[in-house]
Amino acid sequence: MQSFIQYTPTEIVFGPGVESQTAQLVKKHGGTKVLVVYGTGSIEKSGLLGKITDQLASEGIPHLMHGGATPNPHLSFARAGVKAAIAFGVDFILAIGGGSAIDAAKAVAHGTKNPEIDIWKFWLREEPLTKSLPIGVVLTISAAGSETSNSAVLTNTEEGLKRGLNTDFNRPAFAIMNPELTYTLPRFQISCGITDIMMHTLDRYFSPEANEGKVNEMTDEIAESLLRVVIKNGPLVLQNPEDYQAQSEIMWCGSLSHNGICGLGRTMDFSVHQLGHELGGSFDVAHGASLTTMWGSWARYCLDVNPARFARYARKVWGVTQNDDYTAAKEGIEKTVEYFKSIDMPTCFTELGIGIQSDEVLEQLSYSCVHFGKRLVGSFKPLKKEDIFAIYKAANK
Repeated sequence: MQSFIQYTPTEIVFGPGVESQTAQLVKKHGGTKVLVVYGTGSIEKSGLLGKITDQLASEGIPHLMHGGATPNPHLSFARAGVKAAIAFGVDFILAIGGGSAIDAAKAVAHGTKNPEIDIWKFWLREEPLTKSLPIGVVLTISAAGSETSNSAVLTNTEEGLKRGLNTDFNRPAFAIMNPELTYTLPRFQISCGITDIMMHTLDRYFSPEANEGKVNEMTDEIAESLLRVVIKNGPLVLQNPEDYQAQSEIMWCGSLSHNGICGLGRTMDFSVHQLGHELGGSFDVAHGASLTTMWGSWARYCLDVNPARFARYARKVWGVTQNDDYTAAKEGIEKTVEYFKSIDMPTCFTELGIGIQSDEVLEQLSYSCVHFGKRLVGSFKPLKKEDIFAIYKAANK
């Protein structure tokens, strides 16, 4: 077995009605003055926001509201949250929502604890992050896995850049997870969540260690079973969003897909995420949709690196029975793309809604993806600018 470190410090409270424990958990984890970070209105209409703030008030915890987190959370929103949190003197950040609210809350926590540093410098790796405030989460969307992950993504709309930051300071102190809170989500948002969970798993499954035959059997089995569970339950929650069993499976898979356990003993690839981030930064498209747009083109481009790995995926996840590895691998790729289509997710630029782009735009996307020539992208097949251009070109239809 390959060596690994697994660190999962988040206290998870899972089940119906567990959001009633929010204020108690804030106090348990040291919160005495709280900034509440949330999205754009749905949790207000549902009454959830009021229930949480009433709890904080009843426990004597002063709190300040910071609403308006959007998909592809904006740097400007996080900066405004930092300013408000510092002025109010908070010592705890509470996120209510999905990945966008949670990632914004993480950024606010970092900035509040480091008031002398602009938070974007952390995402650009220009400053090391050595301290932060604790974060709590009330999860309302099964998707990003940010409630237990070490990652956070911000979009700098002024520069058209979307960047991720991985650090254990991003791991929340607690996560409240009640699948019932996802019942009112729009169909498209549910589908985006399903695909994000799958991609967090697949971007760990296809690794350079697999290319060398150095795989941890248990890690593979966890990843493959998680994918099967998501693929099975995805259509069920789309058919009936109030199917508690199916929603609970999807919600738990979301956390497991991104807390590290699906990639133990291997190097993460995350090429598809990087390709999708550029689409999100430039066109402000939904994160999950950007991933399904790019996965098929990435997989076909990288198939020859390790057909046996794609074949194992096809057989273990999709039940493909072809004996020839290359044939099985191609069938597994196409089954994945067809699944995305079956849940109404895009698989090319036109379906994404951005239209066919010029080669000049594809060049700009590719150059930004390699951070203007400063890096290769991914690890399964390290991608140069010309590789990324070819993958974008294949999706540009």
